[in-house]
Amino acid sequence: MSRWQWLWKQFTRRLWVRASLIGALGVVAAVLAAVIERYIPWQLPGKIGADAVGGILDIIASSMLAVTTFSLSVMTSAYGSATNNVTPRATKLLMEDRVTQNVLSTFIGSFLFSIVGIVVLKTGAYGDRGRVILFLVTIGVIVLIVVTLLRWIDHLTRLGRVGETTNRVEEATLAALEARIEQPCLGGVPLEAPLRARAADGWAVTADSIGYVLHVDMEALESLAEEINCDIVLAATPGAFTFPHSPLACLEQRPDDEAVSEIVETIRRAFSIGTERSFDQDPRFGLAVLSEIGSRALSPGINDSGTAIDVIGRVTRLLSLWAARPAPDAEALRYKRVHVPPLESDDLLEDAFMLMARDGAAMIEVQLRIQKALFALGAMGDVDVRAAARRQAEMAMARAEAALTLDADKKRLHDVRAPWQADA
Repeated sequence: MSRWQWLWKQFTRRLWVRASLIGALGVVAAVLAAVIERYIPWQLPGKIGADAVGGILDIIASSMLAVTTFSLSVMTSAYGSATNNVTPRATKLLMEDRVTQNVLSTFIGSFLFSIVGIVVLKTGAYGDRGRVILFLVTIGVIVLIVVTLLRWIDHLTRLGRVGETTNRVEEATLAALEARIEQPCLGGVPLEAPLRARAADGWAVTADSIGYVLHVDMEALESLAEEINCDIVLAATPGAFTFPHSPLACLEQRPDDEAVSEIVETIRRAFSIGTERSFDQDPRFGLAVLSEIGSRALSPGINDSGTAIDVIGRVTRLLSLWAARPAPDAEALRYKRVHVPPLESDDLLEDAFMLMARDGAAMIEVQLRIQKALFALGAMGDVDVRAAARRQAEMAMARAEAALTLDADKKRLHDVRAPWQADA
């Protein structure tokens, strides 16, 4: 997606945006009930007194204010629980949870609808037909509130729990990984060693701020490459840490002096840099967060090896997609003048397993599961994945041998390692 599409996506994920839209919808619904009655050509059956509608609106206004305040306190507690028991990096996913945002937005919208309805009702702006319309809309709002409350109750039983938060991290990582498998180099051309060497000796556009690359506007870079008739080599991909004088992109040769400032500005604008990494275009970050969850579970204060084993299963499931990925289709490349370094299997497996292998070095149950998971990935993957899995298995084995004190545990671990030895 383009930079503006990405910015719009980030904007719509904020709670206040959805709450403001649904709140405005509630206000409009209350006002339209007074305006629309003059355009209804027929007489509605029955009459609704102002006191009857006002009493219902009073109940909605008072209850929705209390429910919204309670829900906000529950959200705050869930965020704190996720921060302390899972990882602070996962809290952002909870804050962007659509169910929570829709529930709070519905409560706020219902509160505003009732308040505006009461105010307009007190002014006498509603006629007989207007009060009937307001009554029907109020019944619809009550039904919406009941359905939302039932959904909210079910959601609260899982919000902030370790398993539910880990599920969200896995889902975000899966989306980023599938997108990267579909477009291995963000839709660009895989960077080859000869061009990498030439670009390193060429002209580089450097960052002007400190942070992490969150998004790269490949379409803008492709348009620039066509305009200046020169291929562009990415030096920083999503997840990379940048600082002043660190290269963002390189050209094989320096452009004309009069075009330098415009090219630099265009390339810098194509890179969205923030203070924290994002899950969207960065599957390595998702794997690192999952590994951090498993590592935290192995800390002496928590001592929950079951969660670490669960995380090992999750990262193995995710990386199995990478291991079985199809070969990239050269004809499907969208940006043929932008060269992007591909993801390395070594980096992915290191992000997924290194922390847990280090912190669980003295736990035989964790080490056994790591060895089995790495062997499974090596059996499913190509040469690169198999070599990366073997390296991680060897490092995990070395850490375990240094930390395990019981010879029987070491023997069990060596028995699990036997397929690696046979394959060698």
